[in-house]
Amino acid sequence: MGVSRQSAQRLVSLAMSSGIIKVRVDHPIARCQQLGQQLRDEFGLKYVEIVPDDPLSNSTTTGVANAAANELENRLKREDPQIIAIGTGQTLKATIDLLPNMNCPQHKIISLAGNLMPDGAATFYSVIFAVADKIKALSYPMVLPVLASSREERILLHAQSTIQSTLKLAQQANIAFVGIGDLGAEAPIYRDGFVSHKDLKILQKAGAVAEICGWVFDQSGILIDGLTNDLVASGPLPSPKSCLIIALAKGKKKLPGVSAAIKGNLINGLITDETMAIALLKNI
Repeated sequence: MGVSRQSAQRLVSLAMSSGIIKVRVDHPIARCQQLGQQLRDEFGLKYVEIVPDDPLSNSTTTGVANAAANELENRLKREDPQIIAIGTGQTLKATIDLLPNMNCPQHKIISLAGNLMPDGAATFYSVIFAVADKIKALSYPMVLPVLASSREERILLHAQSTIQSTLKLAQQANIAFVGIGDLGAEAPIYRDGFVSHKDLKILQKAGAVAEICGWVFDQSGILIDGLTNDLVASGPLPSPKSCLIIALAKGKKKLPGVSAAIKGNLINGLITDETMAIALLKNI
């Protein structure tokens, strides 16, 4: 065309500044970044990571677990001491499996949920023990059942000095990673044997849509009064005023719970996929 590269660059720059030419990056990562910013702006979230959808995968953890592992690893690499709280669930277990072995004695890692089944066995998706195997840091399991057998038992358990110190430490967390369990027909809390089918039906009738570390809440993110919430053996969730609480969630079944947790300010961070992000924005 007989135009030098410098002249062409100036012409393109002029055309862009005048609006004649518009450049758009149409790439999955760009879309994810845009969705993440929209979620931050719309819901006031402090942290959002959106991973691309994978139409070839049926996994409910792939992508989200990878992103969560990256963020957790970055936190563990910090030299300043961190109190990191960990919930429970399949996605969190997959997250820990993806972590490299690390030596970070300056940090403390606290379990947010009870680690025992009703019969005393360790819960399958309790990740604090897996963390202790990989991360050389002080680890504090919540040596309690997920749900106590009665209110009286819960009071007795919380009266133990070692439990009190762990509960207090959990409230001082700088960051927390939690899963969100749906309360549908195959709810994890039912499937894993923590509540009976009858109890699940009662929770559903009371308006419960999801749970975080055993704490069940309704579509507005308000904790259900009484019922199994009177039996949750762990302490309350950390305050979003002082702690970055990042939920890891993927899949249609999780949508009501994620939406409710955001509305109720139970979480202020989210790692999810494009499908969930789009659905959340449509639900506004």
